[in-house]
Amino acid sequence: MTDAAWLRSLRSLSGRAPMFDPAQAPADPVVLFRDWLTDAVDRGVAEPHAMTLATVGRDGLPDARTLILKDFGDAGWAFAGRRSSAKGIQLAAHPVAALSLWWQPLVRAVRVRGGVREATAEESAADLAARTPAARAGIATGDWVLWRVVPERIEFWQGAQDRNHLRLVYRRDGRGWVHRMEDAESASDERETR
Repeated sequence: MTDAAWLRSLRSLSGRAPMFDPAQAPADPVVLFRDWLTDAVDRGVAEPHAMTLATVGRDGLPDARTLILKDFGDAGWAFAGRRSSAKGIQLAAHPVAALSLWWQPLVRAVRVRGGVREATAEESAADLAARTPAARAGIATGDWVLWRVVPERIEFWQGAQDRNHLRLVYRRDGRGWVHRMEDAESASDERETR
């Protein structure tokens, strides 16, 4: 069996999606995100705050890693790390990022993308202080940064066995948000399918 055939034979979308009616979605994506994250926590999803962060490297290629969501809300979706790390260097050169959270047992994913801003020095220091002493060891003064992705687009995706997936997309419209259902073919800025 080829690798491709083996991979195709593996079961996918094996979770169980909760009820979700996009017509009842709130106007604010932060509210829906909080609901979905709380649901993941309540249903025992392991590490529901783990997410993939994608940045842009010096070579113009995407670079991704998994880390922990530190906060979310009107100020943005927060993550932290060393300014001197690869992600810190990449964000200094290209202050944009995408985040992806995947809750397999619920067949749900959330994607967030937009510009990245550094939090205040006080917020970064507070985040560092909240880490264990061992996790703070060796971090130079000023090297720890809390960043926030200020979203322009947030997608709530719920999979279905019949591949008739739900894709609710929020886009920033001035100071507020507009949202609508999209499918892979209608997404104006993306052409991937899941």
